[in-house]
Amino acid sequence: MNTVPLKIINETAKLKSVILGIANDNGPIPKPEDCYDPKSKQHVLEGTYPAEKDMITEMDAFNTVLIKHKVKVYRPEILENVNQIFTRDIGFVIDDLFFKSNILPDRINELQAIENVLSNINPNKIITLPEEVHVEGGDIMPWNEHLFIGTYTALDYPDQITARTNKAAVDYFIKKFSNKKVKSFELRKSTNPKENALHLDCCFQPVGKNKAILHKNGFLLEEDYNYLVNLFGKNNIFEITKDEMYNMNSNVFSISESVVVSEQNFTRLNTWLRNNGITVEEIPYSEIAKQEGLLRCSTLPLERA
Repeated sequence: MNTVPLKIINETAKLKSVILGIANDNGPIPKPEDCYDPKSKQHVLEGTYPAEKDMITEMDAFNTVLIKHKVKVYRPEILENVNQIFTRDIGFVIDDLFFKSNILPDRINELQAIENVLSNINPNKIITLPEEVHVEGGDIMPWNEHLFIGTYTALDYPDQITARTNKAAVDYFIKKFSNKKVKSFELRKSTNPKENALHLDCCFQPVGKNKAILHKNGFLLEEDYNYLVNLFGKNNIFEITKDEMYNMNSNVFSISESVVVSEQNFTRLNTWLRNNGITVEEIPYSEIAKQEGLLRCSTLPLERA
């Protein structure tokens, strides 16, 4: 039975269903050379990598807020010794289509762990991407008639572990969604976690009806940054600092145009959101942030109203 409907037109319409990651049986602390991102590596080297029990507590708080707002929450099946927190990486929905990400080969099991959900989606609506199309959900952002895509197209793409979405992906989605304005953004990749924009949602995210969180240095090209400033309007943008980007301030999560889930320590951002008429559900998430992902990264929305 095809019991799980799909509909994602933008980032802020009222959320009806979502796959929330899970932190149980997260596995041992990785070796520095096995880390997928510079921030995780930093915390491994400094001895501050997050404990599983703390991450479970944070994800439980997120789950409680989603249920409070009457969202249908699915969870992956727990795999032994596998980090399954960041479901945004493994798949994403655009309009009424579910796309399976072509992710790092080491993470393919994570996709199999949501088969309990995928098996209840109309199989004609599930897209397996061509092998050459590299993409993760953190780089894909539907925004009404727009489809924003974070990418990195320099020649050293194959050598950049933080580069997750390639030019082939941009070309694919331009053809797939000819009815949308597909706009790609060249992101800054670095082994320095304070310079690195792992995904588009690490330096940009729309909130409310017409507002956005933005960090200029996350973009390699000033014209890409200016595109968003012109689209949303300077007065509608909350510009975050380098430290705020490092702490994942742009990676909050909208339950609706009027409700945003945010980290409890994002004082400046949360004040701005409230001043703009948005209810802020504050939760602890600073331990999970040590893995260069936060609230949006932990979710795979399936349906918004």
